[in-house]
Amino acid sequence: MSGPLVLELYVQPGASRSEFAGQHGERLKIRLAARAVDGKANKALVEFLAEYYRVPKRRVRIESGLKSRDKRVVIEGL
Repeated sequence: MSGPLVLELYVQPGASRSEFAGQHGERLKIRLAARAVDGKANKALVEFLAEYYRVPKRRVRIESGLKSRDKRVVIEGL
């Protein structure tokens, strides 16, 4: 097992589907189908990344940006 993967993301909630969408400045852009209401977009982001990287959701942590579109996400155990 190697160290954690740190992703600098720009998240766009309320999209038609959840997907990677290229770059937004220096950040990786992700569109999420979930709306940014009651933490639903953050939960959907964790689920999306856990599925994509094939790790349990508990290994995906939003380190910064819980209330922002700019987020730093740490994925342990890759």
